[in-house]
Amino acid sequence: MAVQGTMHAPCNTGRVTRRAVKVSAVAATPTPARTPASTGSVKRAMTMTEKILANHSDNASVKPGDNIWARVDKLMTHDVCGPGTFGIFQKEFGPNAQVWDNERVVIIPDHYIFTSDARANRNVDILREMASKYNIKYFYDIMDRSNFRANPDYKGVCHVALAQEGHCKPGEVLFGTDSHTCNAGAFGQFATGVGNTDAGFILGTGKLLIKVPPTMRFIMDGEMPEYLLAKDLILQIIGEISVAGATYKAMEFAGSAIEGMNMDERMTICNMVVEAGGKNGVIAPDKTTFDYVQARTQEPFEAVYTDGAANFVADYKWDVSKLEPLVAAPHSPDNRKTARECSDVKIDRVYIGSCTGGKTEDFVSAAKLFYRAKRQVKVPTYLVPATQKVWADVYTLPVPGCDGKTAAEIFEEAGCVTPAAPSCAACLGGPRDTFARMNEPEVCVSTTNRNFPGRMGHKEGQIYLASPYTAAASALKGYVCDPREYM
Repeated sequence: MAVQGTMHAPCNTGRVTRRAVKVSAVAATPTPARTPASTGSVKRAMTMTEKILANHSDNASVKPGDNIWARVDKLMTHDVCGPGTFGIFQKEFGPNAQVWDNERVVIIPDHYIFTSDARANRNVDILREMASKYNIKYFYDIMDRSNFRANPDYKGVCHVALAQEGHCKPGEVLFGTDSHTCNAGAFGQFATGVGNTDAGFILGTGKLLIKVPPTMRFIMDGEMPEYLLAKDLILQIIGEISVAGATYKAMEFAGSAIEGMNMDERMTICNMVVEAGGKNGVIAPDKTTFDYVQARTQEPFEAVYTDGAANFVADYKWDVSKLEPLVAAPHSPDNRKTARECSDVKIDRVYIGSCTGGKTEDFVSAAKLFYRAKRQVKVPTYLVPATQKVWADVYTLPVPGCDGKTAAEIFEEAGCVTPAAPSCAACLGGPRDTFARMNEPEVCVSTTNRNFPGRMGHKEGQIYLASPYTAAASALKGYVCDPREYM
């Protein structure tokens, strides 16, 4: 049963009434080419999330609600939470204690980097001290903030950097001191955010006590229209189940539309499960996954897959060919509207960036629309590549179907602001001198993940979450715009 022709309320900041459509009988996800990993003597059919947690707790099987001690493969922290995490570790384990494994801790400064704020700068200094004290192998430092390219170790946004540096692998357990750590579920691993206290405990033990979440399944079938991107699909899902609809649940994504996505688009899907309250998101690994991972690390991994008879607490299914470009209107990620319903909303700016919408694929998508339209933007359009690698791609990779031009060349011709240094930048506001921060009560169309009051700066600002296509079209129109007007 597919969700078709969902009715939406007129575009205002009120919530839209939703009708959740569940599917009682859905075909099992096709068996992948790789042989599923064994979890020992299987006592019950398990989902992918359950299998990973069983493997990491030495259990033949686990079920939702079980409390388990999970072994951790990687712990990530950044400049906002890293100092507090190490502070708790030192307080609870003692000044002479060592971290459980200095090659499994990944420290990535990315949030408040390009600012003159002394306290923000001090956070990075503390991370440098901690990395030296505990001989942390993977510390992606930045010393010269005046020129990010002078810092070969600096990467940028942690969730994209984790993937690009080979830290995301199928079947593993990753915790991070950031709610969007769920991004890594795109690789078929269990990945979720934790607080500083839990992270401090992991630093000392390499384990964490967690409750096994039940799993919801979302099957996205059909051929993706040329005007839709992964961001439209996850906004559709969040709008359907609400920001609390997946509270402490795993969200598993399957179907032909998901299988046809590259890793950047899969990360967009998993990145925003926390906006629905999800504990983690996960996508079955396949050749696309393996090719990406094996190009970046030689470390071994063991992929696992959901059993055909596994139990799901809810099943949803959509035919993506029936969906439209969407936005999440202020002030909640579940305030779902179609872009065309909001065509009367005049905007002041557009922002393309973040772990959700600042990857190479996101900029290539925006560039394609700008190239096809051959027009100038009508509002300031800010571009923030997630990492140094993405920044380089923007300037060097020819955009398919655009006469050999790079995204940077297309953006310049369209009148966009020159791409900024890689970081989280204005996605979460930050110090007042943060690039593209909303210091005035403006209306912004953004490829980011949250649109709560004050999220990007000014508390009276209004943020419309959208795909790179919709963001680019809106920049050209000066109003929230359905990208089909330029495609």
